[in-house]
Amino acid sequence: MLSLDEALAHLIAGAAAARITDVENVTSFDALGRVLAADVVSAIDVPPADNTSMDGYALRVADMPRAGAVLPVAQRIPAGVVGTALVAGTAARIFTGAQVPAGADAVVMQEQCETVEGGGVRINTLPQAGQWIRRRGEDVRIGATVLARGSRLTPQALGLAAGVGAATLSVVRRPRVALFSTGDELVMPGAVAPEALPPGTIYNSNRFTLRGLLQATGCVVTDLGIVPDRLDATRMALRRAAAAHDLILSSGGVSVGEEDHIKAAVTAEGRIEMWQVAIKPGKPLAFGAVRREPAGTGGEALFIGLPGNPVSSFVTFLLAVGPVLRALQGLPAGCIQALSLPAHFDWSRPDRRREFLRVRRNGEGGLDLFPNQSSGVLTSAVWADGLVDNPPGRAIAHGDLVAYRPWGDLMGLA
Repeated sequence: MLSLDEALAHLIAGAAAARITDVENVTSFDALGRVLAADVVSAIDVPPADNTSMDGYALRVADMPRAGAVLPVAQRIPAGVVGTALVAGTAARIFTGAQVPAGADAVVMQEQCETVEGGGVRINTLPQAGQWIRRRGEDVRIGATVLARGSRLTPQALGLAAGVGAATLSVVRRPRVALFSTGDELVMPGAVAPEALPPGTIYNSNRFTLRGLLQATGCVVTDLGIVPDRLDATRMALRRAAAAHDLILSSGGVSVGEEDHIKAAVTAEGRIEMWQVAIKPGKPLAFGAVRREPAGTGGEALFIGLPGNPVSSFVTFLLAVGPVLRALQGLPAGCIQALSLPAHFDWSRPDRRREFLRVRRNGEGGLDLFPNQSSGVLTSAVWADGLVDNPPGRAIAHGDLVAYRPWGDLMGLA
């Protein structure tokens, strides 16, 4: 069996060779989760002028010989209004975000001041030069690269882009993924009522899980539904999927049964490798590519075949498909470094494969284990908030530190 690291190296190399180079311009409002195709360079200083970070009074420190001195208030400056130069010996009433008037070198917060009759203000503290003033360019200097090409746009990154005036952004086209399931035992919810479900059939949960994962990671998804367990039907689905997609993703049909046609179909339409990856849950994984028509001129769509068991399919997506999608967009393929947290459970019978145990953080700062770790128990993935990445053959005792990977990190959303 291949180790997960060996399989990932092969997957990522294939994805890097097929990296998406198409670029599109979108509004900054619509760019959440997209990958920048060009640096964002600021054409302004941020802030564009010295401004106050507090409601209070702008003044000159030289006009404050002692705490308790009274200054006449000569002007009022709300945010968005530019005041006049401060006359020596006066103060200006000023509000958060307003531009500090020329001549002022400090702001005293209103809680340390009190108004007096006649339009004056008593300053009950001795101010320091520069206090509560945000300087021009303190955050961003004109000409600075504020967001680098190849970075994923987070909500705070969009705010920064807007803050330097970027109304549109150049981004990498979203990955286009075709999704289908194989198996004559599969039926769709709504097509057959639960009480009428024929013996030997199951609802197609993987279709919903994988579609949701692809949408959550920013892909454009084409759902090809359930493909019958026939070689001709599988080949037809692959040809259709390859036409306009970067990746074809299937679940089921990657074992060695006589009704599993993925290997023969992908071999006929392109190339495939069938792997046994040393992970639990998971293990069977197919990777290859399907030719686009016309043959020899249209390039290839990558293909990944996931196992059919619901948890195996879910976990293998996080471990294998997620890195491929990131590499296709030019992002670092690895997930964030695992957290080291104490196990509040015992795991006395480890597997010889690398295990990914469904766990949830508890109120004591440790991790609880879902009691049934079977690859068919999808409730474990709903209950859990991440995985313990457990090395092959390692037993876990209560209190041992383990490597914990939250769902958000595994999906590349953190």
